[in-house]
Amino acid sequence: MKLLVIEDEIELSKSICSYLKKDNFICEPTYDFDDAMHKISENDYECIILDITLPKGSGLNILRELKYLGKADGVLIVSAKNSLNDKLDGLNLGADDYLTKPFHMPELSARVAAIIRRKYFEGQNKIITDDLIIDLQNKVVNGKKGSIDLTRKEYELLLYFTANKNKVITKDAIVEHLWGEHIDMNDNHDFIYTHIKNLRKKLIQDGCRDYIKAVYGMGYKFNTDADEKTTDKR
Repeated sequence: MKLLVIEDEIELSKSICSYLKKDNFICEPTYDFDDAMHKISENDYECIILDITLPKGSGLNILRELKYLGKADGVLIVSAKNSLNDKLDGLNLGADDYLTKPFHMPELSARVAAIIRRKYFEGQNKIITDDLIIDLQNKVVNGKKGSIDLTRKEYELLLYFTANKNKVITKDAIVEHLWGEHIDMNDNHDFIYTHIKNLRKKLIQDGCRDYIKAVYGMGYKFNTDADEKTTDKR
């Protein structure tokens, strides 16, 4: 899951990114208003960690821009300000939660995870598709034959597919989601094919249906319709 960390305190930003990386989040840090505005206009994130007080602008204006753009990114405000008005303004502008500095990193991670569950998985701790069960809290995947041993990237890929089930996802979107915006793809998606091939193989070997379908010239779809056929195994 990809996060944007908008925080001008560089050491705090590094601490946030370092901690959340351990929880399998990909963090893109930004330290000022202008760069943050550029990133939200160019990219989508599962959750944005947003400080209200920023160089060159206010985090509340970033919330207004997200609303103007019609973005569905989750937003967790983190701010040293503890006034009721700041909290209400942020929530009224579309923020999902509010955390006052100083805070404990486990609480930050738990709140981010809760926002993502509400936004993309209807608040559930488990995603169930037929015999396939993804335990979001324990990061465990089970199928017909029991636990399915996935690598970290395979797990993240499966989670991304299920969050966007029955939607076509481009190869570039998959790369950006799993590796961030700074990876040099060189128009070569072979490593995507490898991860998808291995994930499909493990799911099928466990007795699951072949959910992952290639859409020729476009990307992939996690298809829960048993009657739809794939157009291309790649």
